[in-house]
Amino acid sequence: MKVTERIAKLRSLMEEKNIDMYIVPSADNHQSEYVGEHFKARAFITGFTGSAGTAVITKTEAGLWTDGRYFLQAGQQLEGSGVELFKMGEPGVPTVEEFVKDKLPENGTLGFDGRLVAVGEGKGYQAAASVRGGSVNYAYDLIDEVWEDRPALSTEKAFALDEKYAGESTASKLARIRKAMKAEGAGVHVITSLEDIAWTLNVRGNDVAYSPLLLAYMIVSMDKVDLYIDESKLNDEIRAGFAAVNVVLHPYNDVYEALKTYGADDTLLIDPDRMNYALYYNIADEVNKVEKTNPTVLMKAMKNDVELENIRKAHIKDGVAMTKFMKWVKENVGKTTITELSASDKLEEFRAEQEGFLWPSFEPICGFGEHGAIVHYSSTPETNVELHEGALFLTDTGGNYYEGSTDITRTFALGEVSDIEKLHFTTVAKSMLNVLNAKFMYGANGQNIDMLARKPFWDMNLNYNHGTGHGVGYLLSVHEGPSGIRWTYRAGDAKPYEEGMVITDEPGIYIAGSHGVRTENELIVRKGVANEYGQFMYFENITFVPIDLDAVDPDIMSAEDKKMLNDYHAEVFDKISPYLNEEETEWLKKYTREV
Repeated sequence: MKVTERIAKLRSLMEEKNIDMYIVPSADNHQSEYVGEHFKARAFITGFTGSAGTAVITKTEAGLWTDGRYFLQAGQQLEGSGVELFKMGEPGVPTVEEFVKDKLPENGTLGFDGRLVAVGEGKGYQAAASVRGGSVNYAYDLIDEVWEDRPALSTEKAFALDEKYAGESTASKLARIRKAMKAEGAGVHVITSLEDIAWTLNVRGNDVAYSPLLLAYMIVSMDKVDLYIDESKLNDEIRAGFAAVNVVLHPYNDVYEALKTYGADDTLLIDPDRMNYALYYNIADEVNKVEKTNPTVLMKAMKNDVELENIRKAHIKDGVAMTKFMKWVKENVGKTTITELSASDKLEEFRAEQEGFLWPSFEPICGFGEHGAIVHYSSTPETNVELHEGALFLTDTGGNYYEGSTDITRTFALGEVSDIEKLHFTTVAKSMLNVLNAKFMYGANGQNIDMLARKPFWDMNLNYNHGTGHGVGYLLSVHEGPSGIRWTYRAGDAKPYEEGMVITDEPGIYIAGSHGVRTENELIVRKGVANEYGQFMYFENITFVPIDLDAVDPDIMSAEDKKMLNDYHAEVFDKISPYLNEEETEWLKKYTREV
């Protein structure tokens, strides 16, 4: 069935249900960024497969809203579908809420599946509909009726994460959560975000694409934990661990009825950004609600010493795999057939050689030549191209290890590349190194740091249309709040940096139809000197892979730029060479030489 046919069938259902406009988000029931196959409703109805986007279907129009990472990809995938691309943040482009206000008929009905929309987002849609005298109907999953061969919910098995990896017991984490609940005057805390549940219970799963999470809801009270989950996923080790901290198991969907049982004497702590709209409205109006960010969001972002030591180990393993891959691709291009997909597979082979590797931490981005200009390009059999000399090859990939999740981007020069490509490559390297070497005061956040990354670009009247960095979870989601690096304000990731947070540093530049460059390292937020001026902070680098000197132009680097690059490469050689053979070590010595 073509996209046009799917939308036509959806419109027939909308007519049947008296719905004038229907919103299809990207999320699952838990507002996850990456979702399992069952939840890819927006991709199904529009044909756009990026991780972020919202579709809006009316009786006569269809639109897809996405951010700058996906403008090129969405434009290509929506071609011929009848779905119009709305480039979020661009001048003159309405938001989804503005579109609702403008296009919903007077006294019309706006529909969406309330399980897939966060509370705050849903309230925004509700307010937009009310401007037209309209109402919201969140009871129908209309996509389910169109999607005839929809994949079932995942039944993958869960596994326990030993305390030697987690660094803290579930009992200790629950005690901290209950302390935070008491501080808010709440006797019950409803947690629906999968990362927070997995972190609290020290369990992982395989229900979400790439992220080692499992589908569940959790209600924490002062004397027990009610967990709503498919019990068949749990082994005896997990069940024993749950019993020790009084975790009571229930069927996954029973949480909706459970929330109806609370009354005026109950105070519930809930996170409106991480709870779905349907679940929220199953809580009676008379229930006291404390609407704040889950306390676990900050707890899990501030990694403990055991987690940090494990994460460092994971990055050494990943650095070895990436370094071997870099050598392989540069030495073999043009001599044997290598495509975007086969290169991605080869990189996964190198990672699989490392002890403790589980699977990739997100869908690999391997873009050759002009495909590198598509920020979150994902090669397919239809778009797959062969690598050859004379162009850049961008790889943004990562691995899930028991010791943590990695996220690294490197762009490789295959043979000789143009002067403009070297200019852009060197600018990106300077930008990344500026952030890596930042020193700042406690209380700073990503908006303060982002200027260090953007300056080399802005000085040339250039820019990149995505954030400079994001938090990374410990064997959880590779994108983790509440802190990141971006120049525009975004409430969700504007939290000041705390010691132990892990942040990416990934500037880039993208020239449509020509090339893309991105270089990404991960950094740990650390405390530095404390004196009469306050607490100084800095970043500890934990990513150790060469920055391809074949694409660096030293003539446009200052003495300080060169020192930062040389210091970084000295550390790469020191950390990675002990794990390489003699030939690989000699190669690494060449690619970490001083400039």
